This record gives sequence, structure tokens and C-alpha cells, in this order.
Amino acid sequence: MYIVREMTVVGDKAHIPVLLGEVLELLSPKRGEVALDCTVGAGGHSRAILERIAPEGMLIGIDYDSRALELADVALGGVEGARYRLFQGPYSHFKKFLEDAGADRIDMVLFDLGLSSMQLDDPLRGFSFRFDSYLDMRMDPEGTFTAADLINSLPEDELAMVFLRYGEERFARRIARRIVEQRKLRPIETTTDLVDIVMASVPYSSRAASRLHPATRVFQAIRIVVNHELNELEETLNQLFDFLPKGTRVAVISFHSLEDRIVKQTFRSWVAAGDYILLTKKPIRPTPREVELNPRARSAKLRAVVKIR
Repeated sequence: MYIVREMTVVGDKAHIPVLLGEVLELLSPKRGEVALDCTVGAGGHSRAILERIAPEGMLIGIDYDSRALELADVALGGVEGARYRLFQGPYSHFKKFLEDAGADRIDMVLFDLGLSSMQLDDPLRGFSFRFDSYLDMRMDPEGTFTAADLINSLPEDELAMVFLRYGEERFARRIARRIVEQRKLRPIETTTDLVDIVMASVPYSSRAASRLHPATRVFQAIRIVVNHELNELEETLNQLFDFLPKGTRVAVISFHSLEDRIVKQTFRSWVAAGDYILLTKKPIRPTPREVELNPRARSAKLRAVVKIR
């Protein structure tokens, strides 16, 4: 049923947009429509949408990451007759960006949440424990608050709360205690420093029983807080409820339970108010074939609604 599999070249690697065929089916972009991609990234989803709404249509893309916008500009610029505008900043500012783009309506909205492959694979960004790099984790490279700032400044109780609430990490208190002990000796500045602390805090039996790397949840929690990800998502979805005109389709791809919970509960409230109907009664997951081609798609969940009044 879902057969579209396109890719965008990012440097020397191919970026495969997650659930692309499913997104296109749910959003159903048509020539002349206006699309808002709140997390444009390298432009994979956006290019496929733009190809279907060009030349009369317009795409507005938003991203925190200036490097991502450069890549998206290259991807979208290759579409014949393309009309698009790209903006750097938080997607909660979408109303201003739409106004600046001269868009007088909007027909579809897409969120592809979380990190892009480009960000994870950049050893200088500090998002991944696969590289020994500075603890940065800023989606906006021009931001002032880094992961290292968080790790070295928060009190022990607040660190534990971050790991528990945003990473659902069962050993949150042990890890927080060891961080505070370690930073008394010297600042914790690299991904390796943090991984070593986590490994020393999590019992071997738990590490051996889990498919996840022991530092996965801690890195996720720190990244969410540094970039205000959940607050940004909730705020933007709340703004969209009354702002969108009848007929607008909204699709969200999430990658962990905290994001998906917000999307699920928000969409349910929209439907209960009578203004929207669900296009996905259950979240759409990647097929085994897609996961084989793109392992990072394995945790993706796609939900969508359409405004009916």
C-alpha cells in the first residue's frame, strides 16, 4: 500500500525520510496547496511534498538548525517550479513565519520530531554516545545553554528528576549522585565522561538484560531539557487548534513515548471538541522492510488528524 521510498543526499550519506509514503497518503498534498513543515531537517519529507504542490503551491519549512536549513535549501531548490521559504527558529513561532512568507492559508502541517540522522552522525554536536565529543546537544547551534551546562550546574535532586521524568530512567538517582560526586573533582565535559558515569551507576544485570545502550535514556532526557522539546511541542499544538482552517491535515511522527503521549492526548482532545477527526485510529508504524533499510525508523509512530469545522 505504502510504496514511496525517496531519499535526499546529505554529504556522502543518503537521508531516508521516515514513513514517507504513509505521510504522503495522510497529508495528500495537491497542486497549489500550502504546506508547513515544522521540522524540515534535510528536506526529505518537504521535497516529496513540494514536488506534489508545485508550481502554484508553497512550502514553508522551519528548523532550529542552520546547517539543516542549508541542506534543505539544496534539496528543495532541485524541484522544478518550486516555491518555498525556510526559517530558522522554534516552530512555536510558525504564525510569524507564515506571515513573513506571505501565506494566507495552510492546507497541511507536518512534524517529524526528534533528531535527524545528520545531527546524530555529526561527532561535533554531542548528541550521540558513539563519539567522544563535547557535551553540546543544542539543536540551535547559536543557543547558549549546553548539555555540559546542565550536567555541571543542576543540583542532584533536579538531575534525578530530569533523568526520571524525561528519560524514564530507573537508576536516575544513582546516576545523579555519581555525577555530583564526579564534578566535585573536575567538570564533566564530554560524552565519554557521561557514559562512564552511567556505566558505573547501572548494575551489570540491568545492562545485560536491556537492548538499549545504558546511556540512551540519560542522553535523551538531557537533550529534551536543553532544547525545551516537550514544552515546544505542547505549545505549538495548542496554538494550532483554533488557528487552522477547515480541511487542514496535521501529521506528527514521534520517536519516544513522551512525545507520542502528548500527541495522542492532544489529538484526542481535538476530536472530543468536535473540530477534528482522526485519520489514524492507531499509530502507524514502519514496516519490517523499512526498519531493515533504515534501523532508526524502528521506534517511529505516525498519527494524523484533519480539521472538519
